[in-house]
Amino acid sequence: MILIVNTTSDISITGEIKQLAAKSGIKPEVIETAEMNISHCIGCNYCWLKTPGECSIKDDYEMILKKIIHADQLWVISNTALGFLDHKGKNIFDRILPIATMYLKFVKDQMRHVPRYEQRTDIGIIYRGEIDREYLQRWSERAALNFESRSLGVFGTDSIKEAVSCMC
Repeated sequence: MILIVNTTSDISITGEIKQLAAKSGIKPEVIETAEMNISHCIGCNYCWLKTPGECSIKDDYEMILKKIIHADQLWVISNTALGFLDHKGKNIFDRILPIATMYLKFVKDQMRHVPRYEQRTDIGIIYRGEIDREYLQRWSERAALNFESRSLGVFGTDSIKEAVSCMC
């Protein structure tokens, strides 16, 4: 399953993606979050210690996390701020923490969290606005590495066709 989480208020982006994806026989699930209540991670570590695999914050993100756990690909569409993802886009990634455990292991001489689930969700980013694309690409690769998945790339809204070509 391909999951697209649009944190912008521009639904024409997901409309274009769905139209292009349909030509390849792909039917992504789209979640429009503009009107949803998604709080930021508060760093309480409950998702590791008190309620393993479950975030202690009870908001609209709970449903998104359940879908991420089962998705083959997660695509986050975000506006930008200060050369990076804005707070709404970053929240989607910050709140993914419950899919990892607090336990650590070495992977190629680097410390990594032990995944909680067998499923690995690859991640891609589509951004709208000005951004340091190279930096975001490196960040995306490191985030994917941390969850034993892979980065599908970082694309501006002017490159949606390229992003859709990475969806399969």
